[in-house]
This record gives sequence, structure tokens and C-alpha cells, in this order.
Amino acid sequence: MPEIQEFKGNKVLCLNPESKFAFSFGLAKAKLILENLDVIKKFVETEGKDIGEFAQKKSSDGTADPF
Repeated sequence: MPEIQEFKGNKVLCLNPESKFAFSFGLAKAKLILENLDVIKKFVETEGKDIGEFAQKKSSDGTADPF
């Protein structure tokens, strides 16, 4: 069961505290996850092969556009 813990004086959310390798993150990363939930869902749906329309477009010379 997930629980709120503390790390270096900051609150973190631990999703699997009973696990040998717990997965936890703070408020800033939680906000980033929520902002990118659609990208994460697409990544899971494609088993890590694609992020669909969220992928950074490449220019004709093969380099990524900065913005």
C-alpha cells in the first residue's frame, strides 16, 4: 500500500514501501508525472517502443529540432 514518507526533510510518495527496491518520488516529480501522463500511457501501451505524437520531431538532416 502506498505511503507518504520523508527523505532529507521532504515528503515523498512511496508506491511500494514493502518492496526490496522501493519506488518513491517527491512533489516536483509527481507534478511532472501528472503533466506527462498521456506520454507515459502511450509508452506503456506500446511496451516502450513509441510515445506517438509526443515524440520530438526530427529535421531533414536527422537532428532534433531544439523547439
